[in-house]
Amino acid sequence: MSTPASLIATDIDYERTGFQTGTLRLPWSHDRSAYGHIPVPLAVLNAGDGPTVLLTGGNHGDEYEGPVALMKLMQRMPTLAIQGRLIVIPALNFPAFLNGSRTSPIDGGNLNRLFPGARHGKPTEMIAHYIETALLPRADVVIDLHAGGASFEHAPTLLASPPPASDAAQRARYLDLVRAFGAPNTMIMDLLGEDRTFAAAAERHGTLFMCGEFGGHAGCDAANLAIVESGLQRVLQRLGVLRDEVHAQAPTTRYFRVEGPQHYVYAPHAGVFEPAFSLDDDVRAGQLAGRLFDPHEPWRAPREIAFRGDGRVMCARTFARVEAGDCIALVAAESSLD
Repeated sequence: MSTPASLIATDIDYERTGFQTGTLRLPWSHDRSAYGHIPVPLAVLNAGDGPTVLLTGGNHGDEYEGPVALMKLMQRMPTLAIQGRLIVIPALNFPAFLNGSRTSPIDGGNLNRLFPGARHGKPTEMIAHYIETALLPRADVVIDLHAGGASFEHAPTLLASPPPASDAAQRARYLDLVRAFGAPNTMIMDLLGEDRTFAAAAERHGTLFMCGEFGGHAGCDAANLAIVESGLQRVLQRLGVLRDEVHAQAPTTRYFRVEGPQHYVYAPHAGVFEPAFSLDDDVRAGQLAGRLFDPHEPWRAPREIAFRGDGRVMCARTFARVEAGDCIALVAAESSLD
């Protein structure tokens, strides 16, 4: 039984050669617009034979290096000489992007926790369903660009999801693309069993998938933006999609791995957190991560919170105010992907 087509429509013809711009029409019937839709911008450049590369940003709406890099790429696309096909969507969760929030202001949906989505779901679920049913079946390679958003600052890091060792050819091709991107850090993430992500959807389709975290604070950092732009350029060159571009040497990347719950630091209760570390610090299990103050009883000594695993601090919370269960830091151990 075939999967039903998405209710999201577009005038873009993915099979037509040439350059096209348009929107995905996400149905949205509400008090001010009974027959309305939300237009999600995209561009497609199709030159026929060759790989299809899907480039996305704005999976979370308060992360900007990816969307800015992709908007700049879209403006270059009419002049690019390519092989294959580029599909570029700078802001997947467009309502969240316009709102500057991690989740959608319409339905509270966190797109990267809603795959495979639902044809008849809420708007964010419908976006996930469209990606799962209309875009992933077309894509050979996906690069989804993130940052830490308002609540995190993330060291510039490519998040890798290598194919299994049993698929030696695909794994070698994937690792070659990782090296071509040349991010300062490359990390294999452990999301503690979370399987509702874009990465999990790509894995179901057998699609090579990379994403990355490049900054945070809901800002657009010039140095991180440059890492994203140059990394995309090198990957498209390595894939043979960009035909007439000079091949730049990729910087060396350092490999890390999140090895389980011990690499997460969580707030045990609400309060104000004073960190005892900085981003990129090397830390040890048992080392002080910070102190958690209770604003309702400020005369009491703060609770000390320790790291539970060795590694480097890859991600740090930007908000001092925390609630029980908030992630304060993420640590990863130096590792290897080969």
